[in-house]
Amino acid sequence: MDRITRRDTFRMGAGAALGTAALVDAAPAHAAVPVANVAPPNQPIEAGASIRVIRPSKFIDADETVWNENQEKFIKATGVQVRTDYVGWEDIRAQVAVAARTGAGPDVVAGWAADPHLYSDKILDMTELAEYLGKKYGGWGPLPERFGKKFGTNQWISIPMGCGGGAMVYRKSWVNEAGYASIPNELDRFLDLCRKMQKAGHPAGFALGNAVGDGNGTASWLLWSHGGYQVDEKGAVTITRKETIDALKYGAELYKTLIPGTLSWLDPSNNKAYISEEVGMTPNGVSIYFVLKSDPKYAAIALDTQHARMPGAVGTRYPETANVLNAMVFKHTKFPNASKEFLRFMMEVEQYDPWLTRCLGYWAHPLLAFDKSAAWDGDPKILPYRDAQKMPYWIGYKGPISSASGAVDAEYVLVQMFASVCSGQATPQEAAKEAERRIARIYRRAG
Repeated sequence: MDRITRRDTFRMGAGAALGTAALVDAAPAHAAVPVANVAPPNQPIEAGASIRVIRPSKFIDADETVWNENQEKFIKATGVQVRTDYVGWEDIRAQVAVAARTGAGPDVVAGWAADPHLYSDKILDMTELAEYLGKKYGGWGPLPERFGKKFGTNQWISIPMGCGGGAMVYRKSWVNEAGYASIPNELDRFLDLCRKMQKAGHPAGFALGNAVGDGNGTASWLLWSHGGYQVDEKGAVTITRKETIDALKYGAELYKTLIPGTLSWLDPSNNKAYISEEVGMTPNGVSIYFVLKSDPKYAAIALDTQHARMPGAVGTRYPETANVLNAMVFKHTKFPNASKEFLRFMMEVEQYDPWLTRCLGYWAHPLLAFDKSAAWDGDPKILPYRDAQKMPYWIGYKGPISSASGAVDAEYVLVQMFASVCSGQATPQEAAKEAERRIARIYRRAG
């Protein structure tokens, strides 16, 4: 595809619709990814457009580096000025809430999975763009489609950009020394492994603090692996079921085997603990392995590191979800078309595949054509992250995805339920009852 220069773009007129050709680089074709011939949406970029983007801060350098490179390509191709601010994982929701309340601030937010559902009346419809991307790139994975669409409708309110899976990261030699060839699926055997690793001086680490990805991930895994769920299909609160009590009891026993301090762990904490060899096992995205592989001084740890799906699966239904990076555009933007075109540009194969590949699948692809990306061919250790977009669980499972389910996640209700039992501040029954009260209040408040 021929390059269209910046001069050519302006010759077309600032208000002209910029097709795919205008927004791609003349880089070699990414032949491994099947691409359909689909015309892009007609989104004429506004004259003098400039947009501000916020998104989570990096855990690996390539995430920010490639994003910035792609952003610069967009600026050069269109003349639109773009600024991306990188925000701490625990802080981004506060900034989004202020923008939603005041009607000012960032134009584009690439934030967390449930966030668009918190502000669905304040963000732009994304149906045309999402359907274009789905047709061109083999359809959307079931998990990002759940979060991209307003529940129970075919209206897209966001563009899912990536799915951060949370596999078990572990030191193979230390697991072997504890008498296990790999991570067992059975929960009783997994607990036995954790006890033996602790005794050997290589404890596990599971975040139980208010951590967007890891804390919520720990709580959800514990609940789902025991067959529990916070609400049923109609949104009725079900958190005090026997399965929750069993999960809380198991979590308390697991906590006894963990490295001290996990009740205050935030998202970076387990990365640091694993890399410094303080823990021998922790659930996480591919970021830990990426850092280990990228630095020669960690070569031995990288070689000994393996990944596995989380234990407690029933058949092939693993008790996992993924941390979906979900992009939305606020209605208060002065440049809606420029904002949508920026997202389209970032999702096109010429930009997306280098981001996927150079990040080692850190944000696994939401569009199924990228199953064929060469990103997944280079290192078999990262394959547990490839299908993050096909996870069978979601935030608020089994209920509707809504502002209520998003608020339960944002307010760390499940995390705090487990933490209160692990810390000895509440019995399982007391903790479940308090969670029931909070969840019911949130769902009533959401109407």
